Amino acid sequence: MTGRPVKRSLTLKGHRTSVSLEEPFWTAFRDIAEAQGKPINQLAAEIDAERGVDMGLASAIRLYVLAWFRDH
Repeated sequence: MTGRPVKRSLTLKGHRTSVSLEEPFWTAFRDIAEAQGKPINQLAAEIDAERGVDMGLASAIRLYVLAWFRDH
């Protein structure tokens, strides 16, 4: 594991977008989506809708993952 971000595509509101996250965050993000019974794109769309305009989607996902594991 290099720790370098890995770019993957997600679909939000019918449009493809690329998000770069480190592999452990991708793994945790997929695990959270599965635990919630949601497709990863749906969870990403929910996070996207809640984030502020001053925060990028990758940062919002990282903070969501951190909060999830802190609270569970």
